[in-house]
Amino acid sequence: MDGAPFTSSSSSFSTFKTASISSSSSTSLICLSKKFSRNHLPSKFKSRRNLSVRASNDDSVVTLLDYGAGNVRSVRNAIRHLGFQIKDVQTPKDILNARRLIFPGVGAFAPAMDVLNNTGMGEALCTYIQNDRPFLGICLGLQLLFESSEENGPVGGLGLIPGVVGRFDSSKGFRVPHIGWNALQITKDSDILDDIGNRHVYFVHSYRAMPSKENKDWISSTCNYGDEFIASVRKGKVHAVQFHPEKSGDVGLSVLRRFLLPKSSLTEKRTERKASKLAKRVIACLDVRTNDEGDLVVTKGDQYDVREHAEKNEVRNLGKPVELAAQYYRDGADEVSFLNITGFRDFPLGDLPMLQVLRSASENVFVPLTVGGGIRDFTDSNDRYYSSLEVASEYFRSGADKISIGSDAVHAAEEYLKTKVKTGKSSIEQISRVYGNQAVVVSIDPRRMYLNDPSDVEFKSIRLTKQGPNGEEYAWYQCTINGGREGRPIGAYELAKAVEELGAGEILLNCIDCDGQGKGFDVDLIKMISDAVSIPVIASSGAGAVEHFTDVFSKTNASAALAAGIFHRKEVPIRSVKEHLLKEGIEVRI
Repeated sequence: MDGAPFTSSSSSFSTFKTASISSSSSTSLICLSKKFSRNHLPSKFKSRRNLSVRASNDDSVVTLLDYGAGNVRSVRNAIRHLGFQIKDVQTPKDILNARRLIFPGVGAFAPAMDVLNNTGMGEALCTYIQNDRPFLGICLGLQLLFESSEENGPVGGLGLIPGVVGRFDSSKGFRVPHIGWNALQITKDSDILDDIGNRHVYFVHSYRAMPSKENKDWISSTCNYGDEFIASVRKGKVHAVQFHPEKSGDVGLSVLRRFLLPKSSLTEKRTERKASKLAKRVIACLDVRTNDEGDLVVTKGDQYDVREHAEKNEVRNLGKPVELAAQYYRDGADEVSFLNITGFRDFPLGDLPMLQVLRSASENVFVPLTVGGGIRDFTDSNDRYYSSLEVASEYFRSGADKISIGSDAVHAAEEYLKTKVKTGKSSIEQISRVYGNQAVVVSIDPRRMYLNDPSDVEFKSIRLTKQGPNGEEYAWYQCTINGGREGRPIGAYELAKAVEELGAGEILLNCIDCDGQGKGFDVDLIKMISDAVSIPVIASSGAGAVEHFTDVFSKTNASAALAAGIFHRKEVPIRSVKEHLLKEGIEVRI
């Protein structure tokens, strides 16, 4: 029953990636008054055809409203994992006839409303929900139920729930986007949240709806991140969640199971430590490339050199990417990151092996997947031009939740710092405008450049906690491109500030000097960057012991720490890292 989503059609159901980004407020759907009423429709809908709801009789089928944005493949995989088939919405009638409907909204508010308005799906969706039919909205699928959003707006929403969706306030010291595993405060019986208990669930968003007197009868749980915001709503058979159940591991699958099988009950008793706030993330990274025999393998560099220092000089082979990703998910990794360093990266849409890795991994890995390597504008051998947005869209459709941009981000930042003009054409701007800045990670690959006097360079330098090889007390961090092979006239500090302004939602901060050394993260560098930006920073390069994770979290404002080789070689298990962090009083997901 897995038909192609309506967005793949060449008809009026155009793909999300080409949707208009302009404000939709003048044509948006305000389908209900502030009070939830089954019998009330605005006059502008009454003049249109009479819409009736008739449910399908097939209990094994879930209707999915996929309007073509972001990684909906993960929701599909989770539904199939639970034993259900999927019927894709092709027409508004498919919504009205659905026995149960899931709306996994991903991306930005305005383009999503444009699609709903232009296809007639919005009106059908309002009618379906008015009739108290089983509905589950996810992330943007929750936000669109409100009256309007400030994202690229104001932009009118569906108007089912009173309230305006606004951006998190980063001035209070909280990093935006809100990315990671946080705790819920359940405010009323919601059925689908019954198995969450004291565990974390995964959020990734920059905008949120706030509780009010007008919408309090909808709220089933809240979450605290600077302010208390709405984490889920429920009225009758209508549910929506701000977090991503399809990316929240076993606990998220239980939410989907409760919605699909409302009369089911789980007897498993959970005894985990109580989740209380946003957890620090532990991320497993897989550098993927073809070896000399043409097989796709996971490798690991020593200061970015992935070949063994032996007679044959072979590519270091540490396992198969899909199998390792599944193992790290079972071991408790909070995210899995793929860095595509294959020769195919020069033509990303021709990289069928890497796309298949994503598709296969997402079938059994229910935590976020990030992919990086070669995401940029390019022209193929047939002179066909592809924008970085098209490249990213293919990765999203194949199972990626976030896109990591490296060399192309350096060029974009250099141009922006030179002109002070946002052209809207950089890969960062293109992708964040359509999919939201939470979908864009910028990977920075700096090299330490030692100084005796910080005034010797125009770039931000820092006083080192450990002197350089010749007694130098200062250093600046020169950004590199092309896998660290080419240095650029821009510092890591300047790059981080620039890409945040261009629309990046997260920074993956590497350090060539520390890569593969196992002596700990570059705390000086990570502190400098994490103090300079208001978006989350992922610490990378140098982990060799559990104490290194405690060190980076206690001495810097890093939101996450990433490791590769120590996990691949089984020198330090993920579980050992988390147990040590817990012992040191650092919140993590168990």
